[in-house]
Amino acid sequence: MMTTLNQGPKSQRMTKNQWSALESTKFEKIHSDVFSDSTQAAKAVAHEIAALIQYKSGRNQKCILGLATGSSPIKVYEELVRMHKEEGLSFKNVVAFNLDEYYGLGKEDVQSYVYFMHHHLFSHVDIDPENINIPDGTIAPNKVANYCAYYEDKIDSMGGLDFQLLGIGRTGHIGFNEPGSKERSLTRMVTLDYLTRLDNAFAFDNMNEVPKKAITMGVGTILKANRIVIMAWGLKKAEIVHKTVEGHVSADIPAAFLQRHSDVTFVMDVLAASELTRFKTPWLVGDTSWTSETSRKAVVWLSEKLQKPILKLTERDYNDHGMSELLAERSGYDVNIAMFNYFQHTLTGWPGGKPNADDSQRPERANPAKKRVIIFSPHPDDDVISMGGTFLRLIEQGHEVHVAYQTSGNIAVSDHEALLYAEFAEQFSEYLSKNDGKNKALFSKAIKLLKGKKQYKVIPEEIRKIKALIRRGEAISACRYYGLPDSHVHYLDLPFYETGRVEKAPLSGDDVTLIRNLIEEIKPHQIFAAGDLADPHGTHKVCFDAIIMALEQLKDESFLKDCWLWLYRGAWHEYPTHEIEMAVPLSPDQLIRKREAIFRHQSQKDGVMFQGEDSREFWQRAEDRNKDTAARYNALGLAEYEAIEAFKRYHF
Repeated sequence: MMTTLNQGPKSQRMTKNQWSALESTKFEKIHSDVFSDSTQAAKAVAHEIAALIQYKSGRNQKCILGLATGSSPIKVYEELVRMHKEEGLSFKNVVAFNLDEYYGLGKEDVQSYVYFMHHHLFSHVDIDPENINIPDGTIAPNKVANYCAYYEDKIDSMGGLDFQLLGIGRTGHIGFNEPGSKERSLTRMVTLDYLTRLDNAFAFDNMNEVPKKAITMGVGTILKANRIVIMAWGLKKAEIVHKTVEGHVSADIPAAFLQRHSDVTFVMDVLAASELTRFKTPWLVGDTSWTSETSRKAVVWLSEKLQKPILKLTERDYNDHGMSELLAERSGYDVNIAMFNYFQHTLTGWPGGKPNADDSQRPERANPAKKRVIIFSPHPDDDVISMGGTFLRLIEQGHEVHVAYQTSGNIAVSDHEALLYAEFAEQFSEYLSKNDGKNKALFSKAIKLLKGKKQYKVIPEEIRKIKALIRRGEAISACRYYGLPDSHVHYLDLPFYETGRVEKAPLSGDDVTLIRNLIEEIKPHQIFAAGDLADPHGTHKVCFDAIIMALEQLKDESFLKDCWLWLYRGAWHEYPTHEIEMAVPLSPDQLIRKREAIFRHQSQKDGVMFQGEDSREFWQRAEDRNKDTAARYNALGLAEYEAIEAFKRYHF
């Protein structure tokens, strides 16, 4: 894998053809750099930008940058700000042109890209304000065409863009160039695709508030840049990355036009790259290192492609699909038996281990028979959505189960839901004559804020408190439904989450200490945690990092030597079959009980704030995902179950 991007002027960098000779496969039509994580990738991008700024500065030249917004470039801007403050990187010679802006939003709107760019970059560096160019979303409709032509001309008057930074949308849009955009299109007004608006709804109170139009640089404007870097992070971008890098050039995927640029690099983390052929099916590309995981991945792929159970695969099947090396040391029959046995041994109805049983072929230990268990839930419903059936099994099988809700989840409660509860509480507190007035004042202020125009940059504490109470009440209701004692429910309210914004604070020692203290108190034999990094606003990743940091601090404690960490995925994706290490079957009745527990989270039903790209309710997603996992196991030739919850062990 590449770990550095090209730096310096184009004449000092490898050409696209040279890169292709070194590392690209016949499948990839855009040079791609893949990093272990998005932080390292973003730093590499920032360092290339910094090198270009310094190169231009040394020649007394302006550096003309095309800049992007959205979640992808945030870490790039963080690194550039750090380099400015700690290493003296100057932006005095930088002229910035932003890709786009929502039409109808002014610079005072917190959802505007003017606000975004100043918040993340411009207010923290020494760029000349006159050199900042962001499309104006307040231009009168009859003046938009002339304004767009002016914006285009201004870029050309500077000699064009030296460097263009891009993210990629799920529709394949770059800037706000939606499917159907022409290759030669220039700066213009566009109508936003429904999916684009849905993906950006997290920054607004509801979908109806997301603007329907935007001003954007055109595909042609972008392609005129001397150098282009496009970024993608996370599993939810994997499919569109694959289509962009390996697919045909088409207006249906505007990003695919980048295949025709002479100097472009697609920068991604391993999750975003997971659908590329060299990662998904490396045996089709060339020599393959046949690790146990790669072998499982290949056999599952072959079984699914040919729609054959594992035990029916033939040696010819392996040879015809680039997998002959897998049979170098053993027969196809032996490979089939080994793989079938592996997946069969992942199945267990005893997620805490089966007492007094041979555990040599089981995913969990038999002893101790009764385990202390902590289920960490990033939001107050991930526990029941992601592992509700396993949660119930652990309780019914007599284990000491604790649930720890890592964040309050308040930003996922809509204002109208909070207003409903606040008005009820205000009326109820008036009814109770013994009320001291403190709660009534809180509710009254919250009601006034919720009814007012919502232009606050930070959600007021009164509103957040009510929303947190809503989610706390729903969570404990679900736990009681399962029979879990109230004393085993823990609300951590990690500080990183409590910013009053979708954007969270960096993880701190205080966050880690809260988790560490709970682990020390419980001394668990099992920990379950969210390993789903496709969460649309990143909370799962931060919560997982906090757990790993806490475990690292506790690594010398004797109790931790007998503690296993199991990861589940959330509402967005499931583990690929070959990665599953524990599969817990659910009966039809258990699936219904799981659904009922999810229903206790009423604020997350019927059009939630963070719906993502999937229009189904969370309970529907969970059931469909669990049923799909069961169907995949059955297709491999294993027993047929109603549903299966999947887990992967993390070795710390």
